[in-house]
Amino acid sequence: MSTMWRDSILLSGLILLYISDINGQSCNGRCGETFEMCSCRAACESLLSCCGDYRESCIQISPYSGTMMGGTVFSILNASFYSSKQEQLTCRFRGEIETVGFTDGEGQGYCVSPLLFQSGWVPFEVSTDGQTYNRSGEFLSVHPSKMDAAFKVTLVNSTQWQYYGTPNATGTLRMTWNPSLVGAETVNIELWGYNEVNTTTTVATGEEASAPLRAEWTYLYSLDRGVVNSGSFSFTPKPSQKPYSDWEMGSVRVSSSNYSEGARNVQAVWSGAHALAWHLEETFRQDSAGWALDRCLSWDAQEKNLPNFLEEIVDCPCTLAQARADTGRFHTDYGCDIEKGSVCTYHPGAVHCVRAIQASPKFGAGQQCCYDHTGAQVLTGDSIGGSTPDRAHDWGSPPYGSPPRIPGLSHWKYDVLTFYYCCLWSDNCHIYFRHRPSSGCGAYNPPRAGAVLGDPHFVTFDGLSYTFNGKGEYYLVQSPERGLIVQGRTEQVMLENGTLAKATRLSAVAMRENTSDVIEVRQVQQQGHLEVLRNQQVLSFTEQTWMDLHGVFLYSPTTQNVTVMFSSGVGVEVRGREGGAIALTVLLPSDYANLTQGLLGQMNSDPSDDLLTSMDEVVSPDKASPEDIFNFGAGWKTSNETSLFTYDSKHLLDTYYYVKHDPGFVPAFSVVEDPRDPLVLDMLNMCFGEGALFCKYDTLITRSLAVGNSTLMSFQSHEALLHDLLPVVSCDWLATPRNGEKEGTRYLEGAIVSFSCKSGYGLFGSTERTCLPSGEWSGDETYCLSENLLGLVLGTVFSIATLITMWVMISLHYRKQNRTRQNRMEAKVIFEQS
Repeated sequence: MSTMWRDSILLSGLILLYISDINGQSCNGRCGETFEMCSCRAACESLLSCCGDYRESCIQISPYSGTMMGGTVFSILNASFYSSKQEQLTCRFRGEIETVGFTDGEGQGYCVSPLLFQSGWVPFEVSTDGQTYNRSGEFLSVHPSKMDAAFKVTLVNSTQWQYYGTPNATGTLRMTWNPSLVGAETVNIELWGYNEVNTTTTVATGEEASAPLRAEWTYLYSLDRGVVNSGSFSFTPKPSQKPYSDWEMGSVRVSSSNYSEGARNVQAVWSGAHALAWHLEETFRQDSAGWALDRCLSWDAQEKNLPNFLEEIVDCPCTLAQARADTGRFHTDYGCDIEKGSVCTYHPGAVHCVRAIQASPKFGAGQQCCYDHTGAQVLTGDSIGGSTPDRAHDWGSPPYGSPPRIPGLSHWKYDVLTFYYCCLWSDNCHIYFRHRPSSGCGAYNPPRAGAVLGDPHFVTFDGLSYTFNGKGEYYLVQSPERGLIVQGRTEQVMLENGTLAKATRLSAVAMRENTSDVIEVRQVQQQGHLEVLRNQQVLSFTEQTWMDLHGVFLYSPTTQNVTVMFSSGVGVEVRGREGGAIALTVLLPSDYANLTQGLLGQMNSDPSDDLLTSMDEVVSPDKASPEDIFNFGAGWKTSNETSLFTYDSKHLLDTYYYVKHDPGFVPAFSVVEDPRDPLVLDMLNMCFGEGALFCKYDTLITRSLAVGNSTLMSFQSHEALLHDLLPVVSCDWLATPRNGEKEGTRYLEGAIVSFSCKSGYGLFGSTERTCLPSGEWSGDETYCLSENLLGLVLGTVFSIATLITMWVMISLHYRKQNRTRQNRMEAKVIFEQS
């Protein structure tokens, strides 16, 4: 930034500050808005266009996230609370939940997050008098299981905790925590219980009517009080008495002993939710299997009266490769992750599980899909480790707040605790699997993928490859019918020597689906690193890698990788690459067929019409010159009215805000492979096979083997993704015959399943069946019958076959006699006439 620009914009900022004060334009309660003379958006700071009270009114916090269970203390960074002594603040979340904050006497303010029963960004306000709330911000409420272990109470040897009281599970239990998270010399160790209960209301007639379920998060009792805050506590559990023993799941809380026992919304640290085996009544310890069976049977009866959620959940991907590739609709289940050693406690035999990202629309149910080391589905019909659907989605679902849509806790109530009843504390998994059977993959359709990579090259959803080196902002995907917009920004490539190449690269992507938050991902100065913005405000992933937003989810495990997941199942993967380029993949579900347009083409399995212009004319790929394709791409430029991008610097304003497609920039449409060029030999050794043309172009245009190799690797990654997403044929699950055995648990095309019978039983039907390309099994259904019964069946079949044969022979005999008689009569008539 030049000194003149800096001075002029500083002067403009001071003038705006003065004018906004005069005109009374304030950010009080208006954060995120823009006025005629000033702005309350985050971008105003870099543009020096903020209203005078922006920093005091639109506050930033640290840490910006914490568990939805509450108890996280965060400081208010950019506001001062002038006082000579400590004073109380009131922090109000969602406009309704108030917690007590405080100041430290040096102008620093602090709030305590409350119990929220939701995940995602939650608005809050701050008041110094309990009446006027003139400062506001946002706090990221996090699913308890997605919190880093360093910010939770750790139950040491968790298996001992959750099996305590069953045979051979006794002794002392131990927990640990980070003492600094509590901020006190002594602490109370408390048990809290969770339940979801029916409520009733009385109508005008005096009759009771059912009302929605209510979540109960209740303090039960303290395990100890006034304990030194050493970060560790051990105890020997004792059976609880009623009514406490009725609470069968919950969490342990560690909080300052300065607070009264059971005080809500105070600074604290929590354990994860778990089955409270160690706290249950004495009858559980005397006969844990019998106690659990009673609960299992009671749950079985209740499930039969609940709506059937299985009909509205999505089918699983057929293979592990599909499950990991379909990132718009499925995401790794943190309880069984192949990237973290495949510790699959609840799914033995599986190496990886995924969950459907979106809950089912009506019941808020979830889907889980697990796979073995061969990449095949693990089904409950074959294994206790099979994947199980969920009546309550583990990650909850909007609008949250009410059962069964509360993140984590509703899932524990309906799907996990009941698994303990039937499978872990007793041996009755067949009852559990009756209501939670694995889903097959017969109705699964993999998504279609389009890509942008290198400087920049496009691979459409139908597989057409081409290069478009325009400089500006363009529609990559647009679907007016589905409300989806994905836009791309390109910038001119700068070479290592500081000169500009006659080529561009993808430098930013912005997207929205219907009324979702606007998500923008862009390159930053540090090569390969990405910056993510939500509604023009930069997001930080230093504390959390997953964020629940409005109509969209974000996942960013590293600064080079961002995955965006929309409610419809659309996935957008953004990767930072060598040379400052962005590699982009857009995944569209099959129901987007014939509903897309833009630089990634029409998704209709016909690449010949992918170069559809914004004027609804088709440019033939076979006849189009590079100049024709350049003009086609230029036609898909955005406008100021439709742009989703953020312009928070002079460079962005000057380069893109006023000009969406730079007509003065003409790229190099081709490059020359000069044998005398010292780069060519190494390039030819590197650039071969699929993607070689893109690799050569990028190497020569940027004078960088590293950039060319990055383009080649991006193209090969896209090809591998397409291979993983190829449709496969699946046949229905085959049951093991009663009194028999089954060999084979794969149900894809070409799979063979063999059957045999136990001693004393004979096999009736097919001994071997093959999954055919039609999705049907060869052969006949298999039965194992006792040898006496089999003899009777075979005898009966033989007798029936004999009777049928006799009937056919007799019928043929009488037919022959009738034909002979008829022939004789016809001959007689002819003789008499002659």
